[in-house]
Amino acid sequence: MATLAAIAGRILIAALFVLSGLGKLLDPTPAAQMMAAQSPFPGSWAMGVGVFELAAGLLLASGLMTRLAALLLLGFTALATLFFHREITDPVQSTMALKNLAIMGGLLMVYAYGQVRGKIGTWRERDRANEAEIRAARAEGKVAGHEEAARTVHAPERPGDPRR
Repeated sequence: MATLAAIAGRILIAALFVLSGLGKLLDPTPAAQMMAAQSPFPGSWAMGVGVFELAAGLLLASGLMTRLAALLLLGFTALATLFFHREITDPVQSTMALKNLAIMGGLLMVYAYGQVRGKIGTWRERDRANEAEIRAARAEGKVAGHEEAARTVHAPERPGDPRR
C-alpha cells in the first residue's frame, strides 16, 4: 500500500509542474510579463521555463530519473519562491510561499524514496514474503508459549482443595 501511495503522490506532484509547463507553452505572455516585472530574469525565458517544467514533470510522473527530477524541481520551486513570493506580509503571497514549501517537502520525500517502480508482481511477492514472516513469528510465539507452560511447575494437589 505504501508503494501505491508513493506512486500516486509522485504523480500528483508532477501534475502541478506538467500543467504549469503546458500553460506557459500554450500562452507564455502572462509568465513572461511576471518574470520581467518581478525577477531579474528576462521574460523571453518563459517558454524555456515551460519546457523545463513539462519535461521534469513528465520524468517525475513516469518514474524515470525521479531523484534527479525531484532535485531539479526542488531548486526551481525554491527559486520561484524567493523571486516571486517574497512579500510574506501579503496574505496571498504568504499562502503561495507556504504552498511552495509544501511542494518542496513532497519533492524531498520523492528524492528520499527514489525510483519507486510500479510492478504489480513485485508488490505481490513482497506482500507474500511479509505475510509469511508474520505467520512464522506467530508460530514461534505459540511454540514459545507452550514450552513456557510445560516448564511451569504446578503445586501438588491437596485433598479437599477448593480449586478442584
